[in-house]
Parts: sequence; C-alpha cells; structure tokens
Amino acid sequence: MNSSKANILNSICLIVIGLWGYVEVSSPTALIPVGFGAALAFCIAGLKKDNKVIAHIAVLLTLFILIALVGMRLPKSIDQGGLGLVRVLLMTGTSALSMVYFIKSFIANRKAKS
Repeated sequence: MNSSKANILNSICLIVIGLWGYVEVSSPTALIPVGFGAALAFCIAGLKKDNKVIAHIAVLLTLFILIALVGMRLPKSIDQGGLGLVRVLLMTGTSALSMVYFIKSFIANRKAKS
C-alpha cells in the first residue's frame, strides 16, 4: 500500500461512514467527515502524480479530521457506546493509517533526494 491508496481508503471510509451516521442520527454534524472525505477524494489525482502541494493539503486535511475525531468525537462516543463508537473507531483507524503512509512517503522522498 502507498499513500495514494491509503488516501483512497480513508476518503471512501469517511464518506460512507459519515453518510451512515447522518442517516442514523439525522445530525448535520455527521456530514463533517463526508466533507473531509470529499476533499480528500479530490486530492487523489494529485497524489498519484506525486504533487507535493496536493500531498501537503491531503496531510493537513487528514490531520484535522484525525484531531477532530480523537479529541472531540471519540470521548462522546465512548460514553454513548454502540454503533456510533464503531463508526468513530473505523474513521479514526483509516485516518491514522493514512497519516502513517503519508509520513512514510515523505521520509522516502526525502531519502531519495539525498
């Protein structure tokens, strides 16, 4: 797997699970991950072409959603439990996985320059 494929997985997960959450709870805040997932989906072509600016935008978006999920949503979901917790854990997991592959990609690119 590479950063492009990890981003595809993350964006699909954010969109699908965000829509699932919206359908289940009818809260507009459940659409926030959908927006981030859509923005990350627009970055896919640039990531495949190794565009540095697009890669940094994708990392920033992924970092923002990861912080929001872990810092704001996860504690509430742990208290409530149920499928909401599963949804948050899945989105957090794919976002964290995506960050790992972005970091690996940046390290590999830095080593290739040297």
